[in-house]
Amino acid sequence: MTMRISDKAHVDRRAELDDDVEIGPFCVVGPEVTIGRGTRLLNHVTLTGWVTIGEFNQFYPGAVIGAEPQDLSYRGSRTRVLIGDRNVIRECVTVNRATEKEEGITVIGSRCLLMACCHVAHDCHIGDGVVIANGTLLAGHVRIHHHAALSGSVGVHHFTTVGSYSFVGGMTRVLHDVPPYMLVDGNPGRPRCVNVVALKRHHFSHESIQALNEAYRLVYRAKVGLDHAREILRNDEKLLPPVNHFLNFVQEQQEGRHGRARQRRRAA
Repeated sequence: MTMRISDKAHVDRRAELDDDVEIGPFCVVGPEVTIGRGTRLLNHVTLTGWVTIGEFNQFYPGAVIGAEPQDLSYRGSRTRVLIGDRNVIRECVTVNRATEKEEGITVIGSRCLLMACCHVAHDCHIGDGVVIANGTLLAGHVRIHHHAALSGSVGVHHFTTVGSYSFVGGMTRVLHDVPPYMLVDGNPGRPRCVNVVALKRHHFSHESIQALNEAYRLVYRAKVGLDHAREILRNDEKLLPPVNHFLNFVQEQQEGRHGRARQRRRAA
């Protein structure tokens, strides 16, 4: 297998390209870029800065990956973008490299779909199997856990965590952490129900789904408090691993500032 590079593309000779990489016309690949085998840049794609891309990804026209963070404190340090395998990055998606305020890396996992005009800001970490629809904007330091889905034109506040298997409705303003397994909607976003469709698609058992429905009812409808909810669920033999994960997530969320676990409350 050989690389296929358009004569209308600019690829720095210091870039590292694996077998079967395809780079279409008017793409720009900088000197600090590493691209895994089978990855395709269709056309007009820019990879700049310290960027490492895995295997069999596909980048559509206008995507810009690895540009400097939009953070006034950044002074040109060697922060990075790391992208896994088999992702689809659609038209005009932007992914900025990190600042030095955390690990110095912006991460996208594997098998993700980022639809047109999404923005992934500095220091974000996106898990595997995540779907982000058109025009959604992630502020800095956001965490998106595995198999979450964000609909179109969602705005996510910095330091927010979006839990696994959750769904965020279109045009939602996400100011607080999104608990795993929940469907969140509104302005600002609030948990509305369990994301049953995703749980069935990922083969969660009927017992787990029923237990999560009861946990949702106790926490958000009856509002009995986490300790009491945990006791009720234990007595009803519904304190299953997904329920424990949900309750622990909500506990950490409540211990954070403004409903965000990653922003801990300051000691008085």
